[in-house]
Amino acid sequence: MAADLEEKTDRYERMLADALAAAEPRPPADTPLGEAAADVTEMAESYLDDGRHFRADGDPVNALASYSYGYGWLDAGVRLGLFAVPDDTELFTT
Repeated sequence: MAADLEEKTDRYERMLADALAAAEPRPPADTPLGEAAADVTEMAESYLDDGRHFRADGDPVNALASYSYGYGWLDAGVRLGLFAVPDDTELFTT
């Protein structure tokens, strides 16, 4: 079971980091939707940082939860049209 948790935590950390690198804000930054995209990015980045902190502290359960929440924020932003993502990616549920 611990090996499964370790593998899943590794995978979700990579997935969130890759998703953050792939997502490009669509609306201009100085618009309300641009501000919303910035907020979503900040939340996803914060959850990635939190997850890495939890992992460093030996808490893979909260690390996995953080990566999952961060990914959820970013994926929701993509579905709302706040981010452009490559057509050939399987990182998002578009």
